[in-house]
Amino acid sequence: MSAIELFLAFFILGAAGVVLPFLIPRRSLVVALAVIGTLMALIILVASAMLLVSDGRFHVALWPLLTLGTLTLEADRLSAFFLFVSGLVFLPVSIFSGAYLNKYLAHHDLRYFSVLYHVLFASIVLVLVAADVVSFLIAWELMSIVSYLLVTYEFERPESSRASYVMLAMSEGGTIAVAIAFILIAGTAGGLGFPALRGAALSDGAALSWAVFLLSFFGFAVKAGLIPLNSWLPLAHPVAPTNISALLSAVIVNLGVYGIVRVNLDLAPAAGAAPGLIVLAVGSLSALLGILYATIQSEMKRLLAHSTIENMGIVAAGVGAAMVFIATGHNVVGAIALVAALYHLANHSVYKALLFIGTGAVEAGTGTRDLDRLGGIIRGMPWTGAFFLVGVLSIAALPPFNGFVSEWLTLQTILRSAVLSSTVIKIIFAICGALLALTAGLAGTCFIKVFATGFLGMSRSPAAAAAREANVGTRTSLAVLAALCILLGILPTYVIPAIDRAVVPLAHESATAALVPPFFTATAQHPENLPPAFVADFHDLGAQIGRKILPGRGLVILHRGEAHNPVVFAMSTTYMVVVLPSLLALIFIVFRLLTRRRRIARKAAWDGGLRHLLPGLTYTATGFSNPVRVIFAALLSPAANDESTEAVATHFRTAIRREYTEVHIIDRFVLQPPIDILRNLAAYARRMHVGNVNAYAAYVLLAMLIVLVLGVGLF
Repeated sequence: MSAIELFLAFFILGAAGVVLPFLIPRRSLVVALAVIGTLMALIILVASAMLLVSDGRFHVALWPLLTLGTLTLEADRLSAFFLFVSGLVFLPVSIFSGAYLNKYLAHHDLRYFSVLYHVLFASIVLVLVAADVVSFLIAWELMSIVSYLLVTYEFERPESSRASYVMLAMSEGGTIAVAIAFILIAGTAGGLGFPALRGAALSDGAALSWAVFLLSFFGFAVKAGLIPLNSWLPLAHPVAPTNISALLSAVIVNLGVYGIVRVNLDLAPAAGAAPGLIVLAVGSLSALLGILYATIQSEMKRLLAHSTIENMGIVAAGVGAAMVFIATGHNVVGAIALVAALYHLANHSVYKALLFIGTGAVEAGTGTRDLDRLGGIIRGMPWTGAFFLVGVLSIAALPPFNGFVSEWLTLQTILRSAVLSSTVIKIIFAICGALLALTAGLAGTCFIKVFATGFLGMSRSPAAAAAREANVGTRTSLAVLAALCILLGILPTYVIPAIDRAVVPLAHESATAALVPPFFTATAQHPENLPPAFVADFHDLGAQIGRKILPGRGLVILHRGEAHNPVVFAMSTTYMVVVLPSLLALIFIVFRLLTRRRRIARKAAWDGGLRHLLPGLTYTATGFSNPVRVIFAALLSPAANDESTEAVATHFRTAIRREYTEVHIIDRFVLQPPIDILRNLAAYARRMHVGNVNAYAAYVLLAMLIVLVLGVGLF
């Protein structure tokens, strides 16, 4: 089938998903949604793979729209990459939905949910294949509204209504900014089609170029969840259905990155390094603040929401670095930075979907998402625990899992700022690199806390002690995503060339040639641009292992430098899969040999002299993260509320309770000051309302007098 036929089949299935719920019994709705959603995801995976790998073509001219041109749908390699990632997430999420949505059958109308679910999928695809301003904005608005309706699906809960309203309001503000940016480009280009926009000469006017960049970046940053426009994420995720939370973090936020890349690296590339530095700085700060607030959370979905801000910050930092390198003429390094950013985006989508589905399984098995009330649930949920552990190791960027590859490559690329000539830019890169390194360390702390306090240790509540394993549908989704986390981690030399196909048209250089040396094909007779001595050295180290079994260029990521520094950085997670278990096995064997003559006595663990260690005496998630809260107290600045009960003439207190309320730093320094100013103005204006009719008449006369004086002065 051609790409056009596949997309047509996709939209036909989407239409069936909208109509079918009204024709079948309600008890069959969940199965129908899962089947149709899974088929739609499979079609998108096949179609996007054809477009990305085999240079297929998708171009459809719909119909002319008055004087605004023709509405057009077209998918290039960048669109194909984002489509593939979206399908990769929708596939397991649709399978999970078939098991998860049964909880809503008794109290909610799933026909409404089914319609919105399939329309959301279709609108996301339309955003990614829109090839003109009008169709893009229509699809974007449809996606935003449907997302809002799905977040507020449990509308009877006040927190759902508030969170969805904040999400919609911020999204509409971002949409307005994006629309203005498109209008500014179109005014120069003389057309609304993306091909016409690419020909716009924005560099002729510095003010216009800056306006387009700032409007488009911060407009799309709302959807991507970057600071200071990330307030909706921690509000929306805890109240949305879990399958929708997975889509918000693993698909919807990606569209914000798509918009940033599409406008600022394709349609209207920013002139100079300054715009890229802004993206780099905002991304680095978003990453650090996101993981800081994630670390101190104990509610799992809110923790994952803050983690999404962190990961989108890492992606944005990679995009910003790519913009700087390309603008300064270092296109090869820019291509590597963009590959690292898109690689991390794909990795984040996979492991974040896994963690959200795992959280849904934990909630279904225990009735709570509060880490302080969990503990020891791996005994009742071994499969869920094993799959969740894969997601934890991936998001903590531990080798050989997928998060390690993209974060390592992003940090290595930022260190390549040494090739830049400006000292100021180098300093900014160094600061941002330090922020990202600190972020990586805190991410490990955060997700060690999640798994250790949630799945290990003693059960801290009756619900945790009675945890039951997830159903087959949920475990299937978790298994698919866990397998993807492992494959994306151990096969980077196959993933990078695929992503590079989407990057080459933007960076005009290939990252594959710079990152994946052809060790499988290079020989002494055919060095393929590699020095023979260089090839021989790495072949002696084992770079040819697997040459006669596996296709491709090799299994080593390596960036070459100059003659005095032939290797800038190198790594192979594929070989780590063999080396790391071998080292662990060797250590175990040595340990057993050294202790073979010693008898091991197994007894109860020492518990400080207590007869019985109570669950309340063990580490909770709050206690685990308290050192981070103390170290970063100046940044987090929590407000403490003390409640006490006094007795015996106020000389003694029988109970003291202290609660900390975290007010986000962005709310304190960005949102709260203008709110306080408006409240003060309103309070000042309220003094005029004295309830005296004579005073009100005086106000009217004074206003008329001012109008007359101004009128006389003007005429």
